[in-house]
Amino acid sequence: MGNRFKNRTAFVTGGSRGIGRGIVDRFAEEGAKVAIIDINEEALQEAEHELRDKGIDVFTQAADVMEAEEVEAAVKSAHERFGSIDILVNNAGVIRDNMLFKMTDGDWDTVMNVHLKGSFNAARAAQKYMVENKYGRIINISSTSALGNRGQANYATAKAGLQGFTKTLSIELGRFGITCNAVAPGFIETEMTKQTAERIGVSFEDLVKASVEKIPVARSGKPEDIANAVAFFADEKSSFVSGQVMYVAGGPKN
Repeated sequence: MGNRFKNRTAFVTGGSRGIGRGIVDRFAEEGAKVAIIDINEEALQEAEHELRDKGIDVFTQAADVMEAEEVEAAVKSAHERFGSIDILVNNAGVIRDNMLFKMTDGDWDTVMNVHLKGSFNAARAAQKYMVENKYGRIINISSTSALGNRGQANYATAKAGLQGFTKTLSIELGRFGITCNAVAPGFIETEMTKQTAERIGVSFEDLVKASVEKIPVARSGKPEDIANAVAFFADEKSSFVSGQVMYVAGGPKN
């Protein structure tokens, strides 16, 4: 285990599975105290047990990022437990893919509320402690879909919105020693991409193969690839990097 994030607290939304879990594991491996909120209580408990078995100091709380009071309460409890909120990763996400003419109001609203309102709720709650401490790192998980993707009018719009949110927070919070950046993953092997395979009616193996054919580095992404980029932005030494969007997609995307 490294010590890059020793004495730092990382708060990760949707941190019990997939990319979020990869990010949590990376922070834990490098000495951070980790706080996770997730709406999936079963996955949350599983993550907590696995981390505790490794001797990791972890705080978990079931919370819906769309509910401001739940998020504020969780951030407050994590701060009381660990003494600081140094790093926030807005990772919680859902997909409700469909072509525009089939997309329902619910499909649109759910995706907007989880990605955008959820990130707003968590950032607003965490920044209070960061401003008091004159230090903070906020990392929002965007997506290459922000550049446009068939069947994802809602998701692409939300992920593009997160990039504008990121740049605005970097301007507002910079003077308090707080940076804000975004990581935009390309094709990553997770439960979410397995859902995509089911939606379009192909096997996950075939989806991976088809995706890899378009990726210059000739492999698919893994959660640890995203965790590596998040760790860079979260590093104390990255204090002059703010308002940036890093595409982690095995090739150029922007």
